[in-house]
Amino acid sequence: MKPTLLIVEDEPAILRGLTDLFVFHGYDVHSEMDGAQGLKRAQQGDYACILLDVMLPSMNGFAVCEALRHTSPTQPIMMLTAKSTEQDIINGLSLGADDYVAKPFSTSELVLRVNALVRRSGWHQQESELVLSKDVCINPQTLTGTSYQQGVKYTRREVNLLSYLLRQNKPVSRDELLHQVWGYKTVGDLDTRTVDIHIAKLRKKIEQDPKSPRHLLTHRGEGYQLYTW
Repeated sequence: MKPTLLIVEDEPAILRGLTDLFVFHGYDVHSEMDGAQGLKRAQQGDYACILLDVMLPSMNGFAVCEALRHTSPTQPIMMLTAKSTEQDIINGLSLGADDYVAKPFSTSELVLRVNALVRRSGWHQQESELVLSKDVCINPQTLTGTSYQQGVKYTRREVNLLSYLLRQNKPVSRDELLHQVWGYKTVGDLDTRTVDIHIAKLRKKIEQDPKSPRHLLTHRGEGYQLYTW
C-alpha cells in the first residue's frame, strides 16, 4: 500500500510540480489550495505526511497546523514557507510542525526529508514506552506522557529525538542529529538552530528545572546526551 501525502498549496504551478514529484517517488497524493479546506481534508484522511504551505487563502498554514494538532496529535507535518527567520521557525515548530522547508527548495532535498519524516514518524511502527525516570515517561504512539505528575504532549519530532538520544548512550552532535533524526543528507552548510530550539522545548517538558537539567545535558564541544535513572 502506497503512503499518501496531502499537499496544501495555493500556487497552481508549485502544486502541480509537487504532485508530479511525489507521485514519481511512489506516493499517492491528495491536494487542496485553501487553508480551511486543507484542514478539513487532513482531519478526514490518514496521511503519511502533510505538506503545508504557510501563505494560504481563508486560513494560513500556522493556524491549520495548530488546529490539526488538537485533533491529530501524531500526524507528521512539514511546513513549506518562503520565510526562514528564526521567529518563523519557532512559530511553526511551537505549533506542532515536525519540520520546515524554506522556498525556493531543492526538490531532491525535499523528497529526502519527506521520506525521512515518514520513515521516522513511526506511522506504521509500534514503539515501546520511553521511561526516563520514575517521574518522566512518554508513550510514542499517542505522543503523550507524564512529567513530575503533569500531563505532557509531544510532537513526533520530539519523540524521535528522544528515542535516538536514548539509543546512543553518549553525547550526540548537532550534525549527527540533523542527519539521523531530521534526515538531512549533508549538514555542513545548514543552520543548526532547529536542533537547539527542539532541545529547549524538550527541557521544558521533561525537566523539573529546565535551567538545571538532569536528563538532557549539553556537553560542550561534543553535543547532547540523554540520561535515565
